[in-house]
Amino acid sequence: MLPIAMTTLEKLQLVPTRFWINVIIIVSVGIIAIFLVRHAAEMNRRTLSFIVILVVTTVGFQWIYERNEPAVLTPLVSQVAKYLPSKPGYRP
Repeated sequence: MLPIAMTTLEKLQLVPTRFWINVIIIVSVGIIAIFLVRHAAEMNRRTLSFIVILVVTTVGFQWIYERNEPAVLTPLVSQVAKYLPSKPGYRP
């Protein structure tokens, strides 16, 4: 069989399994995100604000302690990290 005459099914069989797992995960996360956004729209604003603040501070403190923030936020995190504890052994 000529390589040019490969069917779509044969081309799909060459795609790694990890790719399909990633596609399933991305679609699942998208569906869950839509569900959560719709649910949050019906929520009390104070409760929603509390949850958002809790998540943002938890992620922020984790970034400061572990120093694994995105590169774009490194200057901001470096300024705040001066006043908060970091993981032992971290040397800037």
